[in-house]
Amino acid sequence: MGRRLMHALVYSGFVDGAVGLKHVEVPIPKAGKDEVVIKVEAASINPVDWKIYNLRLLLRPLLSRASHPPIPGNDVTGEVVEVGSGVQKFKPGDKVITVLSVYTAGGLSEYCVAKEKVTVLRPAEVSAAEGAGLPVAGLTALISLTQYAGLKLDQPDNGPQKNILVTAASGGVGQYAVQLAKLGNAHVTATCGSRNFDLVRALGADELIDYKAAAEGAASLRSPSGRKYDAVLHCAPTVAWSVFEPNLAENGIVIDLIPSAGTRWASTVKKLTFSKKKLFTFMLTPNDDEGLKFLVGLMKEGKLKTIIDSKHALSRGEEAWSKGVSGHATGKIIIEP
Repeated sequence: MGRRLMHALVYSGFVDGAVGLKHVEVPIPKAGKDEVVIKVEAASINPVDWKIYNLRLLLRPLLSRASHPPIPGNDVTGEVVEVGSGVQKFKPGDKVITVLSVYTAGGLSEYCVAKEKVTVLRPAEVSAAEGAGLPVAGLTALISLTQYAGLKLDQPDNGPQKNILVTAASGGVGQYAVQLAKLGNAHVTATCGSRNFDLVRALGADELIDYKAAAEGAASLRSPSGRKYDAVLHCAPTVAWSVFEPNLAENGIVIDLIPSAGTRWASTVKKLTFSKKKLFTFMLTPNDDEGLKFLVGLMKEGKLKTIIDSKHALSRGEEAWSKGVSGHATGKIIIEP
């Protein structure tokens, strides 16, 4: 007897954009020893999804023999329906949040398989849609602010207040970065479209800059209060290091989450020349549940929230994909089976 099938949205062929996605019926995955099978309740998409898609286009000769097209989607909430023989933390019926590997993914489907070590329980206070927006974007903001910018979140800090700039603050990563930076007692300057000023201010931003004006050069990115930035969490493309550098404090840093080839080169040069001002590039590779558990705890306590741009049925996943690629979403785009 054949395995049960599920509906999924897959990368199909080598055509760019949403037209390259295809709805298919594929076998429901089985749990490995350290894995759980999850019935998906909600998933969200991130820029890494279409970046992997574009990489697939470049690697076409190597991938053309793949046994089946990959399923995008790294952020998932749902219900555990099967556990592997080595799983100890979960049982069927548990509501969970997880982050799937960028190399295997699988979130845009009715069922997916996830590693136990990067999966956490979802409390009743956190909805499936809110939880689905959290993993990639929330963890990226958390790690950037704590491990790179040196903030201590939700703890008393008697040191001098840090000045943080968050670009694209109304987007997926930006919305969490503003909230988390305020929990770290930072002064936050944020860029976004003027239509989102009230939203980003409500998230905690102290000062706001219209992103259209910010694209005009270093002077336009200056903090309205004249403060230099101790750290910049750069969540938007096409802004050069030369625009940020004059606005940085003596030991200021930029964490570029969407680095270009030029950005990577500039980062290398800064390291080789022992510059006090530094440029870091970052890509999330979670290997435990610590960060996600911390974020879910904040959300449960009402200290962190997910701004949802829109919700889409899996059957209309191409619409969600197109909106994400456009770069004009306010918050997270959620896809529900």
